[in-house]
Amino acid sequence: MRHKIKKVPSRFHADKCIQLIDSANVYDVAIKTPTTFANNLSAKLENDIFLKREDLQPIFSFKNRGAYNKISNLTPSQKKRGVIAASAGNHAQGVANAAKRLRISCEIVMPATAPELKIKAVKKFGAKVVLHGNNFNEALKKAKAIAISKNKEFIDAFDDPYTIAGQGTIGKEILEDKETYDAIFVPVGGGGVLAGIAAYVSAYSPTTKIYGVEVDDSACLTEAIKFGKRVRLRQVGSFADGVAVEQVGKNTFEIIKETVDGVITVTNDELCAAVKDIFEDTRVISEPAGALALAGLKQYAAKIQGKKLLAISSGANVNFERLSYIVERSEVGENREKLLSIRIPEKPGSFKKLCSMFGKSLITEFNYRISDANDAYVLVGIRLDSEGRFKEICSKLKEKKYKFQDLTSNKISRDHLRHMVGGRSPKADSDLAERIFRCEFPVRPEALLNFLRAFGNDWNISLFHYRNLGAAFANVLIGIQDQKSSKTSLDKHLKDLDYEFFEETANPAYKTFLL
Repeated sequence: MRHKIKKVPSRFHADKCIQLIDSANVYDVAIKTPTTFANNLSAKLENDIFLKREDLQPIFSFKNRGAYNKISNLTPSQKKRGVIAASAGNHAQGVANAAKRLRISCEIVMPATAPELKIKAVKKFGAKVVLHGNNFNEALKKAKAIAISKNKEFIDAFDDPYTIAGQGTIGKEILEDKETYDAIFVPVGGGGVLAGIAAYVSAYSPTTKIYGVEVDDSACLTEAIKFGKRVRLRQVGSFADGVAVEQVGKNTFEIIKETVDGVITVTNDELCAAVKDIFEDTRVISEPAGALALAGLKQYAAKIQGKKLLAISSGANVNFERLSYIVERSEVGENREKLLSIRIPEKPGSFKKLCSMFGKSLITEFNYRISDANDAYVLVGIRLDSEGRFKEICSKLKEKKYKFQDLTSNKISRDHLRHMVGGRSPKADSDLAERIFRCEFPVRPEALLNFLRAFGNDWNISLFHYRNLGAAFANVLIGIQDQKSSKTSLDKHLKDLDYEFFEETANPAYKTFLL
């Protein structure tokens, strides 16, 4: 989804940012990254697609630019006191690397849920690592408290003018290549890299459009544009942890309002598809946040032809455990896999007859659940080469009088149902209504036990499915038996817990296969 930005003058002017970019000091730790022409993507999207390869930086992310520029501009007395930062990974490595290069003491606060891969990468640079909290915001509060108590310099991940300028050297390099692009796409977390690139490119290549790209479950810039001011998101998705920020920066928002043409939101599935695209053209496995800009570019390119488009490939610090999920979801993100719920007669030969509807299309999964003496339901995954082919299959199903639903975009179908088809026991208490909720759990020891302790003993859990996505949080589907007469008590109880619940009791996937 694309949102336009009404450009307005800012207090932290782009002109000031440009001056800082021209004097930025980044190449003691960073390289001038190449721009790669993406042959496969260009052919598929019918546009000339380029990738700015920040995944090739020494820390596999652009974050070394801003961190080093900020720290190298500290006064001698500030450097003597040492630095501290909060990060789930890439900024932490950038700060630790800069501190080691400049021989400054460094402390990094990381969430307790941070992957071991990223913790080890930070320690490799000699930084002291403090694990605190379950998410970035809790780590951030702890880091700021330590900065005050120990009189250390806090190094912001995105909202400091020197950090913005360091990231902005990417824009300067793009223009130094003497290529003119119709549009440039930049990932958005707190907005630092977008603000820096946009400030420079909008000044020296005003015909080039600049778009920020956000994940739809952490779209803090989109919300800021909608309300005309910075707002704090109530909940932030964690799959693309590199951009999981609840509020866009103050300085970054000022520059973005002045220089950026729009912001595009994408889904996690579209991210996974973009990771696959980058791999197919570069043989590099991007982290989800690293493929964010390309996911937005693909949305944009679907409506045009013959343009020259560039996306920032911003990082390759991917958790190995996450790869299976990325592979699974990339087919859906590319709109190549469809998930259908189909009702068939409960009699011999029904499966064979149904399968003949799919022809030579590849069946990725086939789940069966008896409904009653007359009918059964199947959950079918189908891999297709085009939307037209899917329409053909739907037409054939209608022609043969099959009742079916497209569950491809149904969240509990994607994340849970295909792994747990099985109905409710007839022995279940009929005096109680089963209510279904989804939420996120932290991936850490005793996470389930801590949840059950907080949940208490007043309600019975009738269904539970936990799925670890190789990230700091896992998706959970939970069924709770509740009195049919009133929902108030359970609603209040769930609201008081330290988890965000979304009710899915009316979800057709649940009602068809799990009820």
